[in-house]
Amino acid sequence: MKIVVGIDIGGTKTKLGLVCKDGSILSEANFPTTDYPLIDDFILQLSKSIKNLLKEEHELIGIGIGAPNASSKNGTIENAANLNWKGIVPVIEKLKAYFNITIKIMNDASAAALGEKIFGGAKDMNDFMTITLGTGLGGGVVANGQLIDGYDGFAGELGHIDITLGDGRLTGLDIKGGLEAYVSVTGIKRTVFHMLCKYTEDSILRNYSYKELNGEIIYKAALEKDFIALKTYHYTGKILGGALANFVAFTQPQAIFLTGGLLKSGVLLLEPTRKYLEKNLLQVYKGKVKLLESSLMDKNPAILGAASLIWSKN
Repeated sequence: MKIVVGIDIGGTKTKLGLVCKDGSILSEANFPTTDYPLIDDFILQLSKSIKNLLKEEHELIGIGIGAPNASSKNGTIENAANLNWKGIVPVIEKLKAYFNITIKIMNDASAAALGEKIFGGAKDMNDFMTITLGTGLGGGVVANGQLIDGYDGFAGELGHIDITLGDGRLTGLDIKGGLEAYVSVTGIKRTVFHMLCKYTEDSILRNYSYKELNGEIIYKAALEKDFIALKTYHYTGKILGGALANFVAFTQPQAIFLTGGLLKSGVLLLEPTRKYLEKNLLQVYKGKVKLLESSLMDKNPAILGAASLIWSKN
């Protein structure tokens, strides 16, 4: 059976899986990225994990990798804020020492867009965006049926677009007022404390330190109609919806797909985001842009996105 390995290199954990051409994942594995501060040790562990997944009946035809700050043109990870390895890391070159097959790498958010096109809800679309809402915010853009990869493979860094004219929160790349500092798992925690300072209403969220607070606690509080939690989701959706309306002007997507851990909040985030997306769209775009949850949410979109780098060419 022909098979592809899809790999998602995250700041905390690296996930990998064997992916068939129809998008089914035969088996998966993971290991802590943070356990390997030296890139050569990481690559060795990655190669072992891949080989442990493979069986005799598998014909491995390629390896696809999604990672932060990855250049599809150079085969590298470059100056990633949330990874141990600094500078320019030649990932493909190093992995080629273990596997003499096609290996491709791409920014993880762009890979997610390609995965949505190959395996998800965008199969019949030529113009769409994906927005990944996790620890940070990533963007992938497909226009006229082609992934917008950019000159050096770094297109789509939408999370680091300044939405405050240089007078806001810092992102992981030290951009003042960058979108991901407001709309992300990290950003929503920061907004809770902003709301706690702004309003005097009672809230269960006043009982938590910043370190203790997490997305699940905020979500559960909102379900209980907690004032601060509800204000936080509304504020987050307002900022996201406004930013998406600006992004629409670049390529006029038919749909915007949202994915990532922050989407577990469901309508609490989606409802205000839809409202402010539509409110802020130029008249010529109103009523034309769908805001959708990724159809891969119940699978493993990061692994499927990485595997699509190979399957899209086969």
